[in-house]
Amino acid sequence: MQTEIYQEKAVLVGLITQHQNNERSREYLDELAFLADTAGATPDKLFFQRIDYPNPKTFVGPGKLQEIKEYVDANDIGLVIFDDELSPKQLRNIEGELKVLILDRTNLILDIFAKRAQTANAKTQVELAQLQYMLPRLTRLWTHLERQQGGIGMRGPGETQIETDRRIILTKISLLKQNLKDIDKQMSTQRKNRGKMVRVALVGYTNVGKSTMMNMLSKSDVFAENKLFATLDTTVRKVIIENLPFLLSDTVGFIRKLPTNLIESFKSTLDEVREADLLIHVVDISHPNFEEQLEIVNQTLKEIDPREKPTILVFNKIDAFTYTPKEEDDLSSIKRENLSLEDLKNSWMSKMHDNCLFISAREKQNIDQLKELMYNKIKEIHVERYPYNDFLFQKYEDSL
Repeated sequence: MQTEIYQEKAVLVGLITQHQNNERSREYLDELAFLADTAGATPDKLFFQRIDYPNPKTFVGPGKLQEIKEYVDANDIGLVIFDDELSPKQLRNIEGELKVLILDRTNLILDIFAKRAQTANAKTQVELAQLQYMLPRLTRLWTHLERQQGGIGMRGPGETQIETDRRIILTKISLLKQNLKDIDKQMSTQRKNRGKMVRVALVGYTNVGKSTMMNMLSKSDVFAENKLFATLDTTVRKVIIENLPFLLSDTVGFIRKLPTNLIESFKSTLDEVREADLLIHVVDISHPNFEEQLEIVNQTLKEIDPREKPTILVFNKIDAFTYTPKEEDDLSSIKRENLSLEDLKNSWMSKMHDNCLFISAREKQNIDQLKELMYNKIKEIHVERYPYNDFLFQKYEDSL
């Protein structure tokens, strides 16, 4: 099912609408370019169109589509990626016009997940999401799955190839869902066998440094790189801060427009978030639109589990933070890029008191403060769960 992309030159297409201005659209396409690079494609050119709403037939208008076609033909482009999910009708029409491989944002994310999946659990979850995405998009150009069933007696009278493929996919979706139910039971048993230790989950937008924090706190060797979705399978480690043991999990990063099917199929992985006692929400403070990323993660967390959980907001990558001070005679309004780190600390973040911290996991700045804050929060949860042990904590701290 995985779409292979071998360093293909790619054109990226996005819209500027009344709900998405030029600056925001460019940021989204920059993120799409990062996704394309992660998948193995080479972004060659960005195309924008200012339009009130996507064209129901071709996403962009006929004139813009023709402009894209001319560029594709003249520059040996083999791949065009759209920043929003395309309907089956749009996909067919665009593919018929451009005569190259067409992907949308959802398909690209699914492709990356398929490449990153390492365990049987992750591979099953990704394959289910891919099949659910592909099912309504079957066309005569469909290169269908390797047959899991077929041969004499399997094709009905007058059944078309698409109908046969649809039946095969539906059967496989049903099988994968059953496999995931079995996986859920196994993982649930594993979580119960861990005892009643306090559980802490690292959450955040993709590529904010969660795996680096995991390595630093647990002294483990979790894969971390400057790519989107470097982590798919949840990693759980036992960590001890001073005298206090707890379980720390590193979870898959979130992203804008994370496919709904992917959230649903990754239920067993995201259960680590649901069952966590404390969330460490990691934010890349150096990103120009970190506040939007923060809100996207909060909204996704509500979809996963609507219950309020104790949360520590950790602003990472202070070593990479930059800003441009305004000139004294500049009368324009202050923008995000004009605010220093101290300005941000004195903004809405100041109201969070001890639930907010600024660090650099890579340079190990303010890590002692992070560990102290985590210790205090985890101790509160532990003492509330086991009141009898409060005496042991107090006795230990009095001896220090």
